[in-house]
Amino acid sequence: MTTKKLYTFLMNDAIFGILGLLVLFILSFFAVHIIKLAKIGYRAQKTPTQPKPKREEVKKEAPPKQNLGEPVYYIVERKRRTKSSYSAPKEIRFK
Repeated sequence: MTTKKLYTFLMNDAIFGILGLLVLFILSFFAVHIIKLAKIGYRAQKTPTQPKPKREEVKKEAPPKQNLGEPVYYIVERKRRTKSSYSAPKEIRFK
């Protein structure tokens, strides 16, 4: 084979290889997403759906708020500021 024929032969194989990888990627991409969607659909059919209560019913069912008299305080930690100056380093001896 001459170099030109060898080059075109190798390029054809490279093009077919790239196309094959592209087709394989597309097929696997769709297969994974179809499996995920099928799993979501199976779970949705498996669990029974309950009708959502209307807003009026929710207002009637909600218990009235009780005033306990004492306010509720939440403890929040403050951010510590970094020191602008440091002390002299201390010498540590291990025995």
